[in-house]
Amino acid sequence: WLARINSRLMRCWRWESTVSGSFGAWDHVCSLRCKPFRRMQVWDACSEAIITFEKDDLDDMGYIVENDVIMSALTKQLDAVADRVEVFYGSRAVGYTWPLPSHSSDTSPWVQIELADGRRLQTKLLIGADGHNSVVRKEAEIQNIEHQYDQSAVVATLHLSEATDNNVAWQRFLPTGPIALLPLSDTASSLVWSTSHQHASKLLTMDKESFVDSINSAFWSNVNHSDFIDAAGAMFRSALSLLKPSGTAVRQLPPSVAEVDPESRAVFPLGMGHAAQYVRHRVALIGDAAHRVHPLAGQGVNLGFGDIACLAHHLSAAAFNGQDLGSLKHLLRFETERQRHNVSLIAAIDLLKRLYSTSLSPLVLLRTWGLQATNALPPIKEQIMAFASK
Repeated sequence: WLARINSRLMRCWRWESTVSGSFGAWDHVCSLRCKPFRRMQVWDACSEAIITFEKDDLDDMGYIVENDVIMSALTKQLDAVADRVEVFYGSRAVGYTWPLPSHSSDTSPWVQIELADGRRLQTKLLIGADGHNSVVRKEAEIQNIEHQYDQSAVVATLHLSEATDNNVAWQRFLPTGPIALLPLSDTASSLVWSTSHQHASKLLTMDKESFVDSINSAFWSNVNHSDFIDAAGAMFRSALSLLKPSGTAVRQLPPSVAEVDPESRAVFPLGMGHAAQYVRHRVALIGDAAHRVHPLAGQGVNLGFGDIACLAHHLSAAAFNGQDLGSLKHLLRFETERQRHNVSLIAAIDLLKRLYSTSLSPLVLLRTWGLQATNALPPIKEQIMAFASK
């Protein structure tokens, strides 16, 4: 999800085996709070179309982890390696001096960073991980392609009506945008509701009871259904079951929400963005500094984790071979590898957002059949899960 939404919640696909696993922070996460999910259910508010994702062995698909937990775990692990890592808390970079490319007469290999308190740092590789309004990206004069969606995301921490295993991630596509309910514990879940700016402002200010009623209605109401779409979908589903009987999904009902945590509601504008380049001479961009996506697939933070794992791999190889860490030679390998993955995923998410932001019958029918067909073909669903976990 987006950088600011990630300050509230993160969805992780096997995250402990990538970034935090190698860094050693995952044990700290587990000692605080994280919730595994074993199933995902996504369905359309305008039809009976549904798709589910789960593993045959009922193993955990991933984890929902709050950002406060992530930050606490990383801070603890940084404290444990304080002899090797120096952290400047509360610091702000106010200026950068870039070295010229290696073929110029100025052979200085250092990027100079000036902090607000007057200190100066130097490095052979500056990594921009400073969000979608990245100053590093702007200072490096890397072009960024941006598009602001006509939506905001409402986030909140919710309490369920009763305790459950709560190991399912739920998402329903409403005509105004997707609403997701993600497990935090057996009794609590996190809300991410993408909707129009006007509706988001209304949700933020309404009283707690009305807010909870709106959430339950969004997950349970069939007011957007039409007899024509339901009949056409039922016929197509019956045909699929004859061709592929094992591909049918078992529909589960989402849990009922009882209350919302005070002060937990917040609203964030949504957009899409992508840097034309991830690297320059002695500069690399990762996370939201390099790309920004709609939260409907919960992939924003996972893309960032993938960037980190990929960059660390190429830097480790360069260090092992005694190469300059800031050299474009291996930085370009990182850029190529990540852009091939990220661009296709961002485009797919943007297409889904546009396809589901309408209640026009022809498009509703098209996406209904598409969702039903995908759900009936386990190999395709497995490929989707594998691609999303990279």
